Amino acid sequence: MAEDLALDLEELRRLQGMAKRPRILSLLSSEICNLEKLSSEATSARASQIPAPISTGTSVSPSPALKYATLASFSWDQDNDKVKIYVSLEGIDESKVESEFKPMSFDVKFHDIQGKNYRCAISKLHKEIVPDKCKVLVKPTRAIITLVKASKGNWLDLHFKEDKYCGKVVTFVLMLQMKPNLDKEKDPMAGIMDLMKNMYEEGDDEMKKTIAKAWTDARSGKTADPLSSYR
Repeated sequence: MAEDLALDLEELRRLQGMAKRPRILSLLSSEICNLEKLSSEATSARASQIPAPISTGTSVSPSPALKYATLASFSWDQDNDKVKIYVSLEGIDESKVESEFKPMSFDVKFHDIQGKNYRCAISKLHKEIVPDKCKVLVKPTRAIITLVKASKGNWLDLHFKEDKYCGKVVTFVLMLQMKPNLDKEKDPMAGIMDLMKNMYEEGDDEMKKTIAKAWTDARSGKTADPLSSYR
């Protein structure tokens, strides 16, 4: 209808421009006024049918950062190939466990456990792991985090620690080469020998090799760099 009115108005205005007699001009002007009024009413009616945008009066705020309680207490064991960490938690939802494994670290997050979030993480492990092979297994009352070792062997701890034997081994090697004859009674190095014996018994394979090599070199009278056996 609005389109027809517009065409009629256009036609009437064209005729008005061509007309010359007063009576015809008056009739055309009157009809144009009527059509303009109808056109205006049609436009207003159409506009009233368009729904106004609805404002909810609310705005979306960013989600707050999640808070985690650190799980510092857990148990673990190992074999030659992997380490297993046992985390005691009831009500774990497997779909809400988030894990991240890197060559020297891991971070496992447990979400929405009785309204709380928990986290078990070590930022620097004792030795390297294979991230792609590590996993988290969820049980009814606990979670088992399996770390696959990059190299086989025994871990003395989960956390990385500077070798506490380093300085002692260097001292031992130096003193051995300065005084290789250690078999006499009341030898002043008896205390160091006892210390190195304990270190040998408690140390890993690399430590045992270092001490054994230092002893062999000293007994054979070698004068090589005393630190070379540790490097």
